[in-house]
Amino acid sequence: MRFAVDRLDHLVINCADLEVMASWYQRVLGMEREDFGKPARTALKFGGQKINLRPVDATQEEWIAARTCAPGTQDLCFIVAVSVDQIVGQFHACGVTIEQGPVTRQGALGAMGSVYCRDPEGNLIEVSSYSP
Repeated sequence: MRFAVDRLDHLVINCADLEVMASWYQRVLGMEREDFGKPARTALKFGGQKINLRPVDATQEEWIAARTCAPGTQDLCFIVAVSVDQIVGQFHACGVTIEQGPVTRQGALGAMGSVYCRDPEGNLIEVSSYSP
């Protein structure tokens, strides 16, 4: 029997400094922090998805993970329901350096406006809007 993927539930970002990373995603992107489980885990929730923050020193016994777990190796795109100008304004208000943008990119649903920055550990973060 074949199946098709419906949606992405969560992804994991490997972190050298979990607290700094959680704080940045809460402050800059408005995500909600959730601490759960044993061993203790941290997630950042938004919409119907979440990001789990995995300390790079977590063992495979504690947390099954990719073969190589290095901080700063993710390229992620987040969709927001505001204009690109508002994304730029939020980044400026939070003291976030814009790496590139605003630029037009092709997303899963068509053309979108994108602004790129980096989180505290160097992951490339694209914040995009399908709004005019």
